[in-house]
Amino acid sequence: MAGVGVEPWRVPRTWRFLLVLARVIVAPVARLRVTGGLPPQLRDGPVILAVNHIGPFDPIAVTAACQAAGLAPRLMATGGLFRAPVVGSVMRAAGHIRINRRQANVAAAVDDVTRALAARSHVLGYPEGRITLDPGMWPERGKTGLARIALATGAPVVAVAQWGAHEVAAWGGFAPTVRTLARALVRRPVVRVHFGAVVDLSGVDPAVPGAAQRATDRIIDAITEELRPLRVGEPRLPRYVDPVRPLSLQRRHRPAAARAATGDRPG
Repeated sequence: MAGVGVEPWRVPRTWRFLLVLARVIVAPVARLRVTGGLPPQLRDGPVILAVNHIGPFDPIAVTAACQAAGLAPRLMATGGLFRAPVVGSVMRAAGHIRINRRQANVAAAVDDVTRALAARSHVLGYPEGRITLDPGMWPERGKTGLARIALATGAPVVAVAQWGAHEVAAWGGFAPTVRTLARALVRRPVVRVHFGAVVDLSGVDPAVPGAAQRATDRIIDAITEELRPLRVGEPRLPRYVDPVRPLSLQRRHRPAAARAATGDRPG
């Protein structure tokens, strides 16, 4: 969908430079492998890229993968980045979209993303809303914001799965991050990013209560399925376990089969 009379978004030079810079940053610490791609009819947008979140380095890895795939999506990023000195100015200059989570004006981001899609932008977001704390590092139960935007605008959602970036930088803390980066410089782990299929949101009626959650579940299901081939040798637990990453089952995602078995209504 494109807004009538809306000028198509043009990628700022700042963002083009940062896309290339991401490739430069990734090269010494990882071997990037990018597969898949957008269908030809979606190359010109609008489209929402929904990505799983496994660690602090994966935004850089995914940015590098987008550059390799010839994409320049606008990132939905936490408001804290926009408030940071220098970084905030760069994020604004690159055209990214501020998400003020847990604040009264968080709804304003919906309007910002809607306008971005009307301008035929590619928009990239993390439907989980945080780095996964699932012990197996599988996608957690998602937040509904991205699905709400997809249902409201009709913009297609593409599932993007990535794996391996958790081996480059630890979850938190200066010392653990330095240790894992030093290890990555020597080992150069493989980081895989796969641009997968368009998520099937057909039959999800926005007027029916619970539609946003059902659409979110479908998005997480799709990302999970795209992730499986990237970690064939690690079906249950990752080979590399970040010792400082906290673990939680509180937001464990229930796959479609489990939801159906307990009588959850299909989307």
